[in-house]
Amino acid sequence: MNLIIRFFLCGILIPVALAAHGQTTQVSGRVTNPRSKPVYGVSISIKDSYDGATTDSSGKFAFPTMETGTQTLVATATGFKTYEHTLELKGGDVVVNIILKEEITELQAVTISAGTFEASDRKRATAFLEPLDIVTTASANGDVTGALKTLPGAQQVGESEGLFVRGGTAAETKTFIDGTLVNNFFFSSVPGIAQFSRFSPFIFKGTVFSTGGYSALYGQALSSALILESIDLPETSSANAGLSVLGANGGFQQLTSNKKASYGASYGYTNLAPAFALIKQKQDYSTAPSYHTGDANFRIKTSATGMLKYYGYFSSSKLDFTTPSIDSLGYYDRFAISNTNHYHNLSWRESLGKGWKMQLGVSYTYNLDNIKSNMQDADKDDVVLGTLEGKNFKIKSIGNYFNTRMVFERRLRGLSAVRFGAEYNGANEEFNYRSYNNQVFEGSIKDRITSGFAEADIYITNALAAKAGLRMEHASIIDRNNIAPRLSLAYKLGKGSQASLAYGIFYQNPERRYLPTSERLNFMKATHYVAQYMRSVSQQTFRAEIFYKKYDDLVKTGFVDYRETAINNKGYGDAKGIEFFWRDKKSIPTLDYWISYSYLDTKRDFLTFPTAIEPNFAAKHTSSLIVKKVCTKMENKSKRRLQLCQRTSIL
Repeated sequence: MNLIIRFFLCGILIPVALAAHGQTTQVSGRVTNPRSKPVYGVSISIKDSYDGATTDSSGKFAFPTMETGTQTLVATATGFKTYEHTLELKGGDVVVNIILKEEITELQAVTISAGTFEASDRKRATAFLEPLDIVTTASANGDVTGALKTLPGAQQVGESEGLFVRGGTAAETKTFIDGTLVNNFFFSSVPGIAQFSRFSPFIFKGTVFSTGGYSALYGQALSSALILESIDLPETSSANAGLSVLGANGGFQQLTSNKKASYGASYGYTNLAPAFALIKQKQDYSTAPSYHTGDANFRIKTSATGMLKYYGYFSSSKLDFTTPSIDSLGYYDRFAISNTNHYHNLSWRESLGKGWKMQLGVSYTYNLDNIKSNMQDADKDDVVLGTLEGKNFKIKSIGNYFNTRMVFERRLRGLSAVRFGAEYNGANEEFNYRSYNNQVFEGSIKDRITSGFAEADIYITNALAAKAGLRMEHASIIDRNNIAPRLSLAYKLGKGSQASLAYGIFYQNPERRYLPTSERLNFMKATHYVAQYMRSVSQQTFRAEIFYKKYDDLVKTGFVDYRETAINNKGYGDAKGIEFFWRDKKSIPTLDYWISYSYLDTKRDFLTFPTAIEPNFAAKHTSSLIVKKVCTKMENKSKRRLQLCQRTSIL
């Protein structure tokens, strides 16, 4: 009986096994990239089954499957888009050749960086200066722009505040905080003394310094844009207080218990009289510089991705000094100024869903300058000399500035995106000029700049990307319109290395210090061409850049009623050069250093220049060496104290 059962089972199972063997399908093929190069380590499988294989070094794969009918073949690999293909499995051999396309990701994609140093995105190779970098850079004096002057492209101009970039004046560099233009970023100008910026670097989490070819989202800057992003919520609540012979300060930051909002304020007073009493100054101060400063802020997390931020600033300062006159032996030039400044910035960013983002910003600035200039004799009594009476005057200047901007962004496939928006800048300035003989000249300037812009980031592959933009502006003060195209390209050459190109046209209104005028003026214009090579690997960065900048329609000036006034747009010029930058945090343990070098060849005919000549603020060769050493000292087995030692050499 058992023998009969065994024969019966064999008679059933053997045909079934043979039938099953007949349905086995051999799936094979080869995987390549769009350039026909084999892709190693690709996972190939039948969807929702355990059948599959991995490609070898030649990109080939093969595996058997007992699945039948319509099935889906899936291919996945890091850095590539998932591939799916429908198969009909009926037994026998099935050959499938697969081409995988790159997945464009932030970690692998090339970065468009020609003309730009960036410190706002740690993932990007252009990341450079953070707040701690700024305050620990010797010679920077804790000033944002002081640290940026150690980078290639920025000039060292000792007696003038501002950023002088690639042959441009300080007025050709504009500063933006959270997207909106900042007026009076520096303390008011003083003859022979470089002023510093009003804002602490610790209120910023990101710094983008564009020395040429910057984004179409920003305008009214012929040479450069400094784009600053304020911090979001602090990590914890804190308070501070300080007292010294030069002044006192204190402040606090309070983080709410749910960590979704914060608020804070600070105040400081500084008087340099004790320091100037010990350290002899070139100027003879009757009133040493003194400053009252204060700020306040709040930050509210409006959603998982949204943030509402406010920052307000106040300062009041004054000084009064004399210097020996270079015009008349035995006489002195006196200069006195008192300044009051308010700045307020409100910004809101939010994700709107379905790939949309929004950023809104509005800022307001009030600035009051009271200036007195005159000559004095050896007894420091006011005098009027017949040929130099123009040195005796008083100026009261009041400025009100309003800026608002909105930007909408739509994320496309991969990292590609399009953004567009509008901007409005309004300026109301009033001045009262009193001459040596008490003649009074009064005037006001109202300027309205309305702008629209659009820009697209186009990532073709991880190795090739482009940024194309267009900006349009109308300026009421000259009643002119402009259209400014911008284009940048970047190509990845290998691990950590890339090449970038940038082109752009940039317009700027005539400086208001030379207005009003009866002449019909136009925008000043600069055309930028930038080529860059950069390699950044293992905490080492090398960067080389060449540039050419052509100026057209620069303002020429003359003197009308003792005032330097714009008379036409017949000025011109150019600037060209090459720059190198090297930063190394790896070679020597605990040592961070960078070296920068700039060669600049520039000439321009503008203002009162008789012809095209090299301006006095432009140096042909500029070099910086910054060295920082972090020293660790064991306090006990579980704690370390970090000490920062620094040294700098400016050549």
